[in-house]
Amino acid sequence: MCGITGWVSFHHDARTQRPVLEAMTATLTPRGPDAYGVWLGEQAAIGHRRLAVIDPAGGVQPMTDRPDRPTTVLSYSGEVYNHHQLRAELRGRGHRFHTRSDTEVVLRAYAEWGADLADHLEGMFAFAVWDDRAQRLLLVRDRLGVKPLYWAAVDGGLAFASEPKALFAHPEIRPRVDADGLREAYSLLFNTGPTVWSGVREVEPGGLLVLDRDGIRERRYWQLAADAHDDAHDDDRDTAVERIRELVGTAARSQLEADVPLCSLLSGGIDSTVLTALLAGELRLREGPDARIRSYAVDYSDQAEQFTGDVLRTGHDTPYAAEAGVYIGTEHSTVVLDPLALLDPEHRKAVVVARDSPIGVGDMDTSLYLLFGEIRRHSTVALSGEAADEVFGGYPWFHSPKALNAATFPWLLVTGDEAAMPLNPALDLRMGEFREDTYRSALAAVPHRDDETPAEHRQREMQHLSLTRWLRQLLHRKDRLSMAQGLEVRVPYCDHRLVEYAFATPWKLKSFDGREKSLLRAAGARLAPDSVLHRPKNHYPATHHPDYNRGLQDLARDALAADQVRSLADETHLEPCLDTPPDRLEWGHRLRLERVVDLALWLDHYRPELAL
Repeated sequence: MCGITGWVSFHHDARTQRPVLEAMTATLTPRGPDAYGVWLGEQAAIGHRRLAVIDPAGGVQPMTDRPDRPTTVLSYSGEVYNHHQLRAELRGRGHRFHTRSDTEVVLRAYAEWGADLADHLEGMFAFAVWDDRAQRLLLVRDRLGVKPLYWAAVDGGLAFASEPKALFAHPEIRPRVDADGLREAYSLLFNTGPTVWSGVREVEPGGLLVLDRDGIRERRYWQLAADAHDDAHDDDRDTAVERIRELVGTAARSQLEADVPLCSLLSGGIDSTVLTALLAGELRLREGPDARIRSYAVDYSDQAEQFTGDVLRTGHDTPYAAEAGVYIGTEHSTVVLDPLALLDPEHRKAVVVARDSPIGVGDMDTSLYLLFGEIRRHSTVALSGEAADEVFGGYPWFHSPKALNAATFPWLLVTGDEAAMPLNPALDLRMGEFREDTYRSALAAVPHRDDETPAEHRQREMQHLSLTRWLRQLLHRKDRLSMAQGLEVRVPYCDHRLVEYAFATPWKLKSFDGREKSLLRAAGARLAPDSVLHRPKNHYPATHHPDYNRGLQDLARDALAADQVRSLADETHLEPCLDTPPDRLEWGHRLRLERVVDLALWLDHYRPELAL
């Protein structure tokens, strides 16, 4: 995994701007600690930071089509899991290869198919291709948006980067936030395209952008479709279960390749356990019966004594993760964190800087960042169960009449205004109106079948909202916090073939046993212990220690001492959170405090211009 950056301008000679390109590229060093490279041409400047995973010696970037007078330059981040098949196909079409890297496959694929190369790639990726002959820049992002890619206009063209912080090293792009940006950040609607930063946009998941002398053009090369798989709509239960088993297995096997140490994140839930079991089985087939995959879980030193259930957590994960590790036969470790370490200002600042955003989930982000740091001591690649809930209908809102009947985004019934730090009413952001307008637009984008019942129609909407919006912030979190530690995290449940089939499958098959994730549970039978297969949905763990709550309240009071924080935050709605005894602080109120602390750190680090 890597970081990419650069710009194209038809008004200036980029060859004189090496210090700017180097400064932009340097901001992405955590994403690519192993190597650094830049390329400068007359109209284009391309930078790269590399985390070497496949062919460490051969995949040097930026990569060019030829060493002397190159006509095509590639800066690429991600993994293309079908690169072996594509390499064979491209060789058959006359292309010659000089490395084993998937990077070179992407480069040759562009030479063969141009912008249509995206249709041929399977994996997670974000990349930039500068075609010097055509005087054209191509930006491409993977179908689900696993890998990030941002851009902003500059004189005569645009700049691009894996993270906004790299764009801010360009002299024409400043960190600026307006009312639209605050609405995007604090509405919890997870739009694709606009960001908290004024003038900074994302290339959409499944999208590409072309810049040439005629201007900028964007289009989608992939999106969810209700009728993409007629077989999925017609399959009976046994056929659907077998098809899911095949698709999940194919995704897991394809993502096991690496020339560096690899591990699995094993929480003790069905998603990660089924995935880890498939990975472990494939590893034994490849390396022998004694081969074992490393697996990791996270816990807090207070959990055994302090755990109390809340709106997101029904039980303590660690015993289930340990049982799953024994059942599968992994080399399992539990990373135990001190709850008070989550209050460390340096840790919290590192998380805010990694996100480039004031919006996160507080201690859960900090603990994930620390977990990834521990894993990185032994492994460079980790596989995670992200997206299974979205793909298979695992969240409570898929099964709650209240959520199904509500005319709003379903997660707002769980998180809602209580979880989002309330903003100063003097800002007059009209957040309610913004949410209503966005919800109407989101529903208008949902594809449907003509033969759907009203209940199926509504479930299709819930699935689409979850896959195109809620999942976005989970993938953003996982990418930023893992790459800040130089760790690549792969997400097999985001395989687009699996997502397409599951989305097209009727809801009655996704819930045939009256529970969440029916298809995955049936497909994963015998891969996980019964205790894991049948336990209720549980979210990422959080500390429950009163001393953490007390320390968080102190940090929030310090944050509110800053004039700029007070100008943005609604102190009236924060006072109850500050006055509640630490051992009685509820999750939603605690998250308000987490966000005011993060807001203060974000303002202090970026010192954004506020145009409100």
